[in-house]
Amino acid sequence: MDERIVTDTAGIAEGTAHLARVCPRMAHAISVVDEVPLRWRGDGFEALLGAIVSQQVSVAAADAILGRMRAAGLVTPQSIALSDEDGLRAAGLSRQKVRYLRALAEADLDYEGLRSTPTETVIATLTEVPGIGTWTAEIYAMFSLGRADVFAPGDLALQEAARLLYDLPERPKPAAFRVMAEAWAPWRAVAARVLWAYYRVAKDREGIA
Repeated sequence: MDERIVTDTAGIAEGTAHLARVCPRMAHAISVVDEVPLRWRGDGFEALLGAIVSQQVSVAAADAILGRMRAAGLVTPQSIALSDEDGLRAAGLSRQKVRYLRALAEADLDYEGLRSTPTETVIATLTEVPGIGTWTAEIYAMFSLGRADVFAPGDLALQEAARLLYDLPERPKPAAFRVMAEAWAPWRAVAARVLWAYYRVAKDREGIA
């Protein structure tokens, strides 16, 4: 595998320098955000577990559920497999997410092997597991494996940030957004970080107004 990996701020700096050179709008976004965060999470079962728990709930709710799961020792494949549904539900999980976490525990993924697997194959492998969609797989590749050129065009915050930054009439649809993001290669994951940071700045300004 010959892909750029971003696991430190040097990678972010190299990526933002490239983006600023190739796109004036990206240069503007980079200039107005306080920082372009690394958001490195590390990989493995617990990272994917956290991604599933975080689906369709607020950050605060996800953090609370994960905190209860860690306190109860429910963050390994073995503990998930051995726990009954009531124990998992007590942590705040829906029945659907209980099913998803059991499927993840049973999937027996080769997390170490994924580190040296091409991104497209990583995403294809992960999305075979019930409960892991394309967005979750892309986020894992971005923040847990450090892939520099993966993007998540289905992310609503990224879509809204692009609408604001590029003065678009509406949020770009995922297919069109994926094409739009090709201009940011080979640093699309850094472009995503820029857009997320820009989204927060833009929304804060709207709140003040």
